[in-house]
Amino acid sequence: MEIRKTFAANLKRYRKSKRLSQEDLAHQAELDRTYISALERCVYVASIDVVGKIAEVREVKDSDLLAEHDQ
Repeated sequence: MEIRKTFAANLKRYRKSKRLSQEDLAHQAELDRTYISALERCVYVASIDVVGKIAEVREVKDSDLLAEHDQ
């Protein structure tokens, strides 16, 4: 799977596992909700800084957001 799709799937999975809306995650990460939505739909590519920011607020390793997992 390409890295963008892997990140999108992991972002959505981690967000939903904590029962957060896109709005909640966006607020915590100081990002826009529409940007979170676009990341989850593979419309935008996240910068390494954004990956780090999201990982920090989700309390996961950066690498966890980029690693392939069995779906």
